[in-house]
Amino acid sequence: MLQFFAKYKYFAIVLLILSGIIISVIYTILKPVRVLPIFEPNSVNAELVDSTIRYVKKYHTIGDFELTNQNGKTITQADYKDKIYVADFFFTTCQTICPVMTDHMVEIQEKLKKDNEVLLLSHTVTPEIDTVAQLKRYAQKKGVNDAKWNLVTGDKKEIYNLARKSYLAAKETENPYDLVHTENFVLVDKKKRIRGFYDGTDSESIDQLLEDIKVLKKEE
Repeated sequence: MLQFFAKYKYFAIVLLILSGIIISVIYTILKPVRVLPIFEPNSVNAELVDSTIRYVKKYHTIGDFELTNQNGKTITQADYKDKIYVADFFFTTCQTICPVMTDHMVEIQEKLKKDNEVLLLSHTVTPEIDTVAQLKRYAQKKGVNDAKWNLVTGDKKEIYNLARKSYLAAKETENPYDLVHTENFVLVDKKKRIRGFYDGTDSESIDQLLEDIKVLKKEE
C-alpha cells in the first residue's frame, strides 16, 4: 500500500496544484468586476439639485465653465479633458468644515502626485472675497501643487449654477444669491459624469474615494 502511494505521490501533487489553478481561474471569471455607479439628478438628494433638473434620469454631465485659478489663469473644461478629477466647494475664510476638507484635498494631492490622470478642482462660493490674490495666498499656505490642483473664482452665478446644476453639491437658500455648500467631494470621470460623492471631512470616506479612483481608472 505504501509503495502504491509513493509511486503516485508526484502525480497527486501535480493534480492538487492544477486543481488549485483551475479553481482560482474559475473564481476570477465568475467574480463580478466592481463598477462605480453613474449618478443622475433624480438619484441624488433633491435638496442638492436645482429644481429645473430634478427629473433628469440619464446623460447628466458637468456643464462647461470658464473660471480663474489662483495664478490668474482661465480654467475651462478643456483643462480637465480626458482626466478623472475630484471637485469641491469651499471658501478661504471658512472656519468650520473647509479647513478639514482642504487638508483632505492636500492628502489626496500627495497620494496621487505622480498620477497624471487625476486632477483636483476647488470652487470658492464667496468669489467677492476670494480674489485671485486671496486664492494664491491660500494655495501657498496649504501647499497646493499648481499643476495638480486649481482653486477657482469667477462669476458668482456661474459658480452657484455649477454647484446646483452640475455637481449637485450645494443646498439652496431663500436668498437666490446665496447657497450652502456641502462637505461633498465629487468624483468626475473622463466623460464628465459624476461617479461618487464623499464626505470631505471624514478620513474613511477619503480612503474610499482613493480606492474608487483605482476602480474608475480600470474602467476608463
